Amino acid sequence: MGRPEWIALGEKTQRRALTLLKNDQKTCPLAPGKYKIFVKGVKPEVAEKYGLVVDSPEEADFAIIRTITPWVPVDTKNPFAKSFHHGDLDFKGAEKEEILNICKKVPTIFNIYLDRPAVFPEINAAAKVVIADFGANDAALMDVIFGKAKPEGKLPFELPSSMDAVRNQMEDLPYDSKDPLYKFGFGLRY
Repeated sequence: MGRPEWIALGEKTQRRALTLLKNDQKTCPLAPGKYKIFVKGVKPEVAEKYGLVVDSPEEADFAIIRTITPWVPVDTKNPFAKSFHHGDLDFKGAEKEEILNICKKVPTIFNIYLDRPAVFPEINAAAKVVIADFGANDAALMDVIFGKAKPEGKLPFELPSSMDAVRNQMEDLPYDSKDPLYKFGFGLRY
């Protein structure tokens, strides 16, 4: 008995919805099985199907980092409010430094889950490839990175270039941040 058709459709949709934001020097797609890869936020048992997984960025040909838009838990007894992500949209402190340090050591493919817009100009500048997702599993991401599927997604909102740009936006006016990092509808192909 095969997999239900709706599961296959969901998996195909995950791959197609991945949004390629940056691809310096046409880094992606990578050739499967050819590279040593360091992964953070990707299950090693999934990644090892695509390349040799190594323990440190220094050993790798490429790093693949998966993360989510930053958020801060809200202190409330309201279960509805607890279910939403709150706070600034930018990376800070140790998390940001760790990502930037990996980018300095090895060409990095940065994947971010956008459940809301994120602010990451320094990481964007340091990474070779940036891919946004809106809910995709590790295999979907790896299939796109290694050319088994093609990214076809477009941003459903703009990505601001700074928290100041976010703070200066009008609450009731879309697409009005100053000099967005990526505009609404942006998405590359390969």
